[in-house]
Amino acid sequence: MCIRLAIAGFVVFAGSLAAQKPFTLEQVMSAPFPEDLVAAPTGGSVAWRMDARGSRNIWVASPPDYKGRQITSFTADDGQDIGQLEWTPDGRSLIYVRGGDFEMRREDPNPTSNPAGVEQAIWMVSVTGGAPRKLAEGHSPAISPKGDRIAFVYKDQIWSVTSDGHEKAAQLVHSRGSVDDVRWSPDGAKVSFSSDRGNHSLIGVFDAAAKTLQYLDASVDNDSGGIWSPDSRQLALIRIPTSREMSIFGPKRTADTPWSIRVADASDGRGHEIWHAEKGSGSAFHPVVASRQLMWANGRVVFPWERTGWVHLYSVPVSGGEALELTPGAFEVEHVALNPNGREVIFSSNQDDVDRRHLWKAAVDRVGTQPVTRGEGIEFSPVVTSDRESIAFFRSDAHRPARAAIAAGSGAPKDLAPDSVPTDFPADSLVVPERVMISAADGMRIHGQLFLPRNMEAGKRHPAVIFFHGGSRRQMLLGWHYMYYYSNAYAMNQYLASQGFVVLSVNYRSGIGYGLDFRETLNYGATGASEFNDVEGAGLYLRSRTDVDASHIGLWGGSYGGYLTALGLARASDLFAAGVDFHGVHDWNVVIRNFTPSYDPQKQQEAARIAFESSPMASVNKWKSPVLLIHGDDDRNVPFSETVTLVESLRKYGVPFEQLIFPDEIHDFLTHHRWVEAYHATADFLASHLKMQLLSTSHRAVTSAVKSSR
Repeated sequence: MCIRLAIAGFVVFAGSLAAQKPFTLEQVMSAPFPEDLVAAPTGGSVAWRMDARGSRNIWVASPPDYKGRQITSFTADDGQDIGQLEWTPDGRSLIYVRGGDFEMRREDPNPTSNPAGVEQAIWMVSVTGGAPRKLAEGHSPAISPKGDRIAFVYKDQIWSVTSDGHEKAAQLVHSRGSVDDVRWSPDGAKVSFSSDRGNHSLIGVFDAAAKTLQYLDASVDNDSGGIWSPDSRQLALIRIPTSREMSIFGPKRTADTPWSIRVADASDGRGHEIWHAEKGSGSAFHPVVASRQLMWANGRVVFPWERTGWVHLYSVPVSGGEALELTPGAFEVEHVALNPNGREVIFSSNQDDVDRRHLWKAAVDRVGTQPVTRGEGIEFSPVVTSDRESIAFFRSDAHRPARAAIAAGSGAPKDLAPDSVPTDFPADSLVVPERVMISAADGMRIHGQLFLPRNMEAGKRHPAVIFFHGGSRRQMLLGWHYMYYYSNAYAMNQYLASQGFVVLSVNYRSGIGYGLDFRETLNYGATGASEFNDVEGAGLYLRSRTDVDASHIGLWGGSYGGYLTALGLARASDLFAAGVDFHGVHDWNVVIRNFTPSYDPQKQQEAARIAFESSPMASVNKWKSPVLLIHGDDDRNVPFSETVTLVESLRKYGVPFEQLIFPDEIHDFLTHHRWVEAYHATADFLASHLKMQLLSTSHRAVTSAVKSSR
C-alpha cells in the first residue's frame, strides 16, 4: 500500500501563496542528517555518517582544509543503516557496521521487504578510496591497539577476525548471557566486555595469550561501563544495586541503595569501592550521551551524577575520596567527550540557554566551565581531534539542519560539507519558533516552541496543531533537533506552519532539560498519566489565542507522543478535533512487558490497574474525534498489537479512523520515502479535518493509499 508520491504535489493553504514562498515537504526534508562523529587517533581527521534521503554513507574531513568528502557510495533508500564507526590506529581506514537493528538488537529489519533477505555485517573502508571490504557478520566492533585484529559481537558471543581479512572469523569467547561493550586493553593483551545475565550483569576480561576468562568483582548487582586504566592493569566500573522494583515508565527520583563506582584488578578480578552516591537526589544512576559513562583521566575517574537535581559531571581520585563537581549550575550536561590530553572534558549543555545546546569545556580536576560556542545556534556531539586543539561537532539552528563543523584552534567554526545540502533546501522560507511558557491544567509551567505562519493577518483565526515528542526522555529545541527522528518532526512542524497552521511543540513533564524533578515527575506515564495535564493545558492555551480557531485544534506525535495524542483524543475530544497517532502506546500493561519481560500484571494488580487507567484504552468509549493511525508492523519498541487492539475498539464505538500501515518497517522508519509518505498523509488528514482550504494534488494521491473506516 506504500506508493511514491509526486514531488510536485504539495498542500497549500489558500490565500497564503502571496504571503509566503511555498516549499514542498520533499524540499524541507531533503537535507542530509549527520551522526556518529568520530576523531582519528592520529593525523587529525574526523569521520561521520550522513543519511541523504535514505542513502547512508561515510564522510571524512582531514587537515589542513577540512573539506568533507564521501568515501562510500551507497545510493539506495534501502533501509540499511550504518553506524558504530571506529578508526584504525593508523588513521587510514574506518571500521563500520551496515544493516541490522542498532537499538533493540533483535532480528535484522528488512523494511523494503527484500526477498533476498538482509544481514548485519562489519566492513572496513580506506579513507583514500577503494571498495569497502566485508570482514564478518556481527556488530559492536573493537579494533586492537595494533590494528591487526577486531573483536566483535555475533549471536551474543564475542568473535574475532583479522583486519586484513586473511583469516575467517572465529569465536573468541564462549560465555553465558548477552554480550556488549567490547573493549581492548591499551596494551592489546586483553578484551573486556559486559555480560547481561537477566537479573544481574558482570564485567568479563578475556586474556588473549593465556586463553582465560575472568569476571571482575562478581556480585548480584548490575555492573556496566567498564573502562581500562592506561597501564591495562585495572578497570573502573559502575555498580547499580539489584532491585525488583518496577520503575519503567514511572518516576524514580531515588534508589533505596545508591549506585557506586568500583575499581577491579584485571588479573585476579578483586575489586573495591572508590565512591558511592549519597542517598536522595542522584542515588539512582542517570547517564549522559557518551561512548563511556566513566572516563579515566589524569588519575581521576570522571562520571555523571544528579546530586543537585541536575545532570552534571564529577570526578573522584582513582584511589578514592570525595567527588568534585566540575560543572555546577542549574542546567543539564548531555553529550560528553574526553580530550585526548586527558585533562579536560568537552560537553554540550543548556547552560544559560535552556531550550538550546551549546558546547563547554571543563578541567577534570577543577570546578568551573568555559564556553566553546555561543549564540542562537545548537551545537552537540563534540569530539577533539588528535592534535588536541581542534573541536569537531554537529551544529544546527532555526533555519539550517544539523551538519558537521569544526573549530580549528581559535578560528571560527566552519562547516565540513556545505555542498551536501541541496540547493533548493528552503532555509530562508522557514520561521523561527518562539519560546513560550504555558500553564498545565494543574498549574505546572511547561516550555514549548510556537511556529506561526509568516505574514499572519490581524484578526484572522487559523487552525492549530499540537506536537508531542516521543521518549519521553527528550527535549525539543528552538531549532533543528540533534536526533534524526525529531529533525524530521521539526521539518514537519515547519511545513505545517507554511501551510497556515499555528503549531505548538510541547516539552511536557517527564522530558529532559529541566532537572530531575521535572523528568521524574510524580504520577507520570503508567503511574497516573499526569502528562495529560500538559496536553489539556496546551489545548486551552491555543484556544485562548486570538489567532487560533478554537474549534479546529488537532494533535500529532509519535511513540510516547502518539500515546499523548491518543490520550488527548480519548479524554478530550471536545477540545481536540482530530489527531495523527504514529506508533503510539495504547495500553501500558502491554508496552511495559516489551521492555521488562518479567513484568506480570497479575502479580502487581494495583499497579496494573493504574497502568491501564493511565492508558488511552481506558477512555476509548469517550473518544469521538477522527484519528489517523500510522505504524510499521515490525515495530520493536511499541508492539504493532497496540494499533491492532485500538482499531478493534474504535470500530466498536464508531470512531472514524484511517490507517497507514508499513509492512516490515520498524519504529523509527528506516526508509526516507516512508517518512515522506507518512508526513504527506499527516498533513492532508489534518487539513481535511481541521477545515483547511486545499489546492492539492498530493492530497488525492496520499489518501488513495490510506485505508479509511467509519
